[in-house]
Amino acid sequence: MGLRSLDKITALQRHPANTRNLCILAHVDHGKTTLADCLVASNGIISTRLAGKLRYLDSRKDEQIRGITMKSSAISLHHKHGDQDYLVNLIDSPGHVDFSSEVSTAIRLCDGAIVVVDAVEGVCPQTQVVLRQAWLENITPVLVINKVDRLIMELKLTTQEAYGHLQKILEQVNAITGALFTSKVLEERAEKDKTEDKPKCRDQLYDWSAGLEEADDSHLYFSPEQGNVVFASAIDGWGFSIQQFASIYSEKMGIDSELLLKSLWGDFYLNAKAKKIVEGAQAKGKKPLFVQLVLDNIWSLYDAVVTNRDKEKVEKIVSSLGLKVMARDFSHSDPKVLLSAICRQWLPVSSAVLSMVCEKLPSPLDMTSERAEKLLSLGTRQFNSLPERTQELKEAFIQCSSEENSPTIIFVSKMFAVDASTLPQFRQRSLTLEEISQRRELARSRHAEMMAAGRLAGGDGTKDPNLPVTQQEVQAAAKMESLTVRNSTATEENEPKETFIAFARVYSGVVKKGQRLFVLGPKYDPAQFLCMLPDGCHASDSLPDVPHLSCCTIEGLYLLMGRELEELEEVPAGNVLGIGGLDEKVLKSATLSTSPACCPFTPLNFEATPIVRVAIEPKHPSDMPKLVHGMRLLNQADPCAEVLIQETGEHVLVTAGEVHLQRCLDDLRERFAKIEVCASKPIIPFRETVVLPPKVDMVNEDFGKQQKMAIIHLVKEEASPSLSDTVHVDSGGLVTLTTPSRQHTLSVRAFPLPLEVTHLLERSAELIQTLEQLNISVREGKNVDMSPRILEDISGLRAQLEKLLQGKKWRNAVDRIWSFGPRRYGPNILLNSVDSYHRTSVWQCLAQPDATVEAETQSRVLRDFDNSIISGFQLATLSGPMCEEPMMGVCFAVERWEIQSPAVPKHLDSSKQDPASVKAASEKSMEKKAKKAEEDGEDEEDREEVQAPDATAAGCYGPVSGQLIAAMKDACRHAFQAQPQRLMAAMYTCEIMATSEVLGRVYGVLGKREGRVLHEEMKEGTDIFTVKALLPVAESFGFGDEIRKRTSGLASPQLVFSHWETISSDPYWVPTTEEEYLHFGEKADSENQALKYMNAVRRRKGLYVEEKIVEHAEKQRTLSKNK
Repeated sequence: MGLRSLDKITALQRHPANTRNLCILAHVDHGKTTLADCLVASNGIISTRLAGKLRYLDSRKDEQIRGITMKSSAISLHHKHGDQDYLVNLIDSPGHVDFSSEVSTAIRLCDGAIVVVDAVEGVCPQTQVVLRQAWLENITPVLVINKVDRLIMELKLTTQEAYGHLQKILEQVNAITGALFTSKVLEERAEKDKTEDKPKCRDQLYDWSAGLEEADDSHLYFSPEQGNVVFASAIDGWGFSIQQFASIYSEKMGIDSELLLKSLWGDFYLNAKAKKIVEGAQAKGKKPLFVQLVLDNIWSLYDAVVTNRDKEKVEKIVSSLGLKVMARDFSHSDPKVLLSAICRQWLPVSSAVLSMVCEKLPSPLDMTSERAEKLLSLGTRQFNSLPERTQELKEAFIQCSSEENSPTIIFVSKMFAVDASTLPQFRQRSLTLEEISQRRELARSRHAEMMAAGRLAGGDGTKDPNLPVTQQEVQAAAKMESLTVRNSTATEENEPKETFIAFARVYSGVVKKGQRLFVLGPKYDPAQFLCMLPDGCHASDSLPDVPHLSCCTIEGLYLLMGRELEELEEVPAGNVLGIGGLDEKVLKSATLSTSPACCPFTPLNFEATPIVRVAIEPKHPSDMPKLVHGMRLLNQADPCAEVLIQETGEHVLVTAGEVHLQRCLDDLRERFAKIEVCASKPIIPFRETVVLPPKVDMVNEDFGKQQKMAIIHLVKEEASPSLSDTVHVDSGGLVTLTTPSRQHTLSVRAFPLPLEVTHLLERSAELIQTLEQLNISVREGKNVDMSPRILEDISGLRAQLEKLLQGKKWRNAVDRIWSFGPRRYGPNILLNSVDSYHRTSVWQCLAQPDATVEAETQSRVLRDFDNSIISGFQLATLSGPMCEEPMMGVCFAVERWEIQSPAVPKHLDSSKQDPASVKAASEKSMEKKAKKAEEDGEDEEDREEVQAPDATAAGCYGPVSGQLIAAMKDACRHAFQAQPQRLMAAMYTCEIMATSEVLGRVYGVLGKREGRVLHEEMKEGTDIFTVKALLPVAESFGFGDEIRKRTSGLASPQLVFSHWETISSDPYWVPTTEEEYLHFGEKADSENQALKYMNAVRRRKGLYVEEKIVEHAEKQRTLSKNK
């Protein structure tokens, strides 16, 4: 990048009113990077001829090979609009669903977005996702309808048909925006109704209006007359807004440009006789104005240049437009070259898009108060409840102030790795003309000195070897030798290393190189920790240790220029930048500030869920330290990837999809670990659940009473030998279990939750986690300022559960909820059905402070035992009995909990008084047990009085709490096994766009992989079908490659995680009825999908798998028998 352009951009950074921070959003292959190339070419960074072919912002090798963007890249552009200069900070984001986390990191740093839609494919799934993400982050979008040339060359539509097609695309995009706006208005109306206390009177009328009539949403929709829509073909280099044609035709036709602007898009036509613009083109069968004045000209240009290659007509068009086309473009064999040369001069897409960006997208100064509060809000806290010093930062945030006394606030959205050799301080700098001339003169003078010295020595210019060597020559030789040795050692030792640059934006103040800043962790709460710091403290001061707060030094500031970085000394507010030196301080994202009163920004909204797991190990065991280091770097560099170490010691990598997994493995091998690694087959996640007893058998025959009783008897006979004398299972599925010390007896029953309740709990996981944190704070006696919105959400969750859990079995079930699990926020419920135990409800944060004293007292007495029950439930739901996978949609009801506290024995070494020592083999072992019981009793002295006798009497069985946890876990597992068990598989929603010729092959691949087609529809005006199907995650690996091979690349799937679905087949099924024996045979060895999945998981985890390896071995034929 030239020094002149760098100085220009640095100067423009000081004018936030003329700065635009935006990202390009679209579905995959809709032309984002090609459009970005056209915008980059407008600044002379790349050639206009290479725009669309170079893909400048796709700097990775695998991005160029695959032809898709995998990471968001930023570049700063200069654009002159009217008489003002603008700085455009452009971020190109991926469109593939596997990399939607990169979209989230890009949107957070922007004030606006360019949404690109393919003119043929229209609105696709990822288009809806990015529009929703932009809406959630409160940024303003503009629309670019790209690939309009496909309507001419591929679909061969007429201008009238193309106009109708473009109208439908606009309607589809506006329908999504309208749905988002409607949901927002209805939410605001519901909140308003709750906050307003209206006086109740008999004659009061209810206001049935939802507020949609009063709300102004005209500025939200995309409309060409508003100037927020551009029609383009980025590959051919042209694009226009109707303002351009309105200004052109207003001069030619003598019509007011404002009038022409309003009528150029819509049902208007030009009456040639009256020379007026009249409404009602469709009713009168006339060409609309947009078709007549705009599309006809573009269609005729394509017809003359590409279709018919009419040289005379092309020359006439070029001369009439006043363009200059080079002779080599006219004589080129590819007509697209001539077309691009004409279009880039007539309707340059960069000018149309950048002008729309400067006019319609907001500057950093236009940040709304709503967005500022949303970014600075802290978890469950409302903004008004934060400290006054924190609320004062909002003004500097909104004003985007760059004054000296303004607090510096920076948000880091992600960390990305670059090669250290590419940093500006290590890159060879290009010489200026002055430096080149100075070096030239120096070289000439040295050459002259050498020639003069040669003449003195001898006539041929060579030095006489007999002459003595001067001291200067010795020093010069030593210096050259040292430089050579130093360079050789540097190349050997300093291998190219990866360094991390923070992708960030300055929201307030000025960040300078060498500045010290506070790093605010996501759990930092200024209301709680600000009192631990002295007033007016700075990051450079020596401060006490504060949780979730650290300090960092800004080692480098960089201007992001796509593949290159330019070093800066300071960056004012409102700009996107790169920050060096945060490797050890920031993991993925963070908030930096000069004020410790600042709140950490709200977490990013990730649409993709990491679900694909693989176990990683080095090819050579000695490389394990390198692998651990490489995986740590990978975890920091990728915003969506997760790195885990399981209990077995396996290093597990969790990614969003198959393409994302391949990219992470390539990065691990080539950049971070730089070793050969071996990846296991994908670890497929499953869930375990129970269902209601089936009413029909496997051949759809109703169960008779005798067969049903036989099955129960069979299950009971099989289960009874494996159970100990402390466990009893009755015919109704109630499991009664006693602890080894015989002090606690539990009765637990398992039954399935309704499907709607399971989905509700799964969706509300974050809210349940917040509820648990609030309950802990209430139990500890802390005062928590909860935002009314969080309390309303919790009340809404409780009301929804009460609505869904109806019937005799679920009477008062919501108030009796003991805990959620696993991890205290999962989709399983523990119910308290013990008549004698009335504990505090999980909804206690919604209750009034004056609760009943009796319930509090009982809760306090049984507090530790209560936690033991919950811990056992959490362990049981975390790993089920089928294949040690988490449970889902299961409710465990504790129906009986009896506690017997025997008196403390006077002599612990007496075998008669200790019931556990009766079975001892000798007095020696008996004395050891008694001594252990004494030690256990001494360790438990500090506990409550209720626990002391229990803990002492436990003897060799350990603490009572541990016994109770193990007993509760076993009781839950046995109760689970007493019900019909099923496996749940993760499901992808698969969207496939294919032509009618390959539709049958698409169905074949889906059927082969257990897919289920939901619906298909044909896009109007095209021969493209959109197929929506469900596909198990377990069958999805290699699905994309197979479907592309089978369809010769004419179909491409988009996989998004959808939900968990119960596999209907019973993994433990064996034929029991006569009809099943007749249908399946005695062995019933037909393929059982659930059993196959379950055995695969058990085999991977090293659990016992019941399978026959060799069957009927005596019937095998040998070679000797054939002789």
